[in-house]
Amino acid sequence: MDWKDLSADDIYKRVTSRVSDGSIILFHNAAKHTPEALGGVIEYLLKEGYEIVPVSELLLTGEYDIDNTGRMTPKA
Repeated sequence: MDWKDLSADDIYKRVTSRVSDGSIILFHNAAKHTPEALGGVIEYLLKEGYEIVPVSELLLTGEYDIDNTGRMTPKA
């Protein structure tokens, strides 16, 4: 939602209140307040024990299903 010109504080609160294991957090490079929020978000994530990795490390390969929330699960 950073593209909707949310304040840096609102971006920070939105990300930190919703992040969970396996989350993919997308920031837009032309969003107005993203640069202000990014440092605090990264600091929070690292302090909470999250690891920042490329999306390619999160995506499954082979046969999988995607549910209505966008989560991938291997096909049985």
